[in-house]
Amino acid sequence: MRHDISPGAELLTLGPNIVGGTGGSGTRVVARVVRRGGMFIGAELNVSQDALNFGAYSDRWINTFMANRASSLPAALEDMMISDLRNTLRRHCEPISDRPQPWGWKEPRSIYLLPFFHQHIRTLKFLHVVRDGRDMAFSNNQTQLKKHGRMLLGWKERLMSRALRSITLWSRINQMAADYGEDNLREHYLRIRFEELCANPISVVERIFAFLQLSGDPGEAAAREVTLPPTIGRWRKHDAKTLASLHKVGEAELRRFGYLT
Repeated sequence: MRHDISPGAELLTLGPNIVGGTGGSGTRVVARVVRRGGMFIGAELNVSQDALNFGAYSDRWINTFMANRASSLPAALEDMMISDLRNTLRRHCEPISDRPQPWGWKEPRSIYLLPFFHQHIRTLKFLHVVRDGRDMAFSNNQTQLKKHGRMLLGWKERLMSRALRSITLWSRINQMAADYGEDNLREHYLRIRFEELCANPISVVERIFAFLQLSGDPGEAAAREVTLPPTIGRWRKHDAKTLASLHKVGEAELRRFGYLT
């Protein structure tokens, strides 16, 4: 770890465990599940279970980081991000500073900062939640597209329909996270599909608890927190021409994540 941004040696043996994905992918359910397992995800949360301190950090730094992703961050910018991260971690971990427990945070947009977080917190684990990009294209939750679309989409792509812009962003950021997780985090990386969590909740929650070394009851957590939302498969309601365009844009990642065979 560079610059010693540690929240404490004992806490570093218990986290951080980061839950991330594109907006609306089911990270809220996963956050509730890991809380059932005994993981601290923050004292200041919004209704979506996002850690507010890290949401503010994302607002401050994602676009800057993504703008420099093709090259090294300028030293002055990196130092500012590190200092801010140190303070954010301190505030986040303060409630458990005298009673260490498994900890981390759910802030979906942490997916954009994953390489930076890993560079400076080598013990982190990343739980990557993926949901069908075709459903995501028609979600009302397009916050990430609005806030960070310019950082991931070229100017021609930004002229496409909202659904096509959405699946383009979905494809790109999930591909980047999956590549980084598989190549660099390895056993500290777990990817789950939201649809599988809904279809086989106990087995998927068992995988999550084992990955994060949580001691809760997977069956109870699954029963209390996991339900199949009516929006699963909403993409099927759209016309064939629209869906053909979506498949053309997102085909590679839809296949990679098991949504096309």
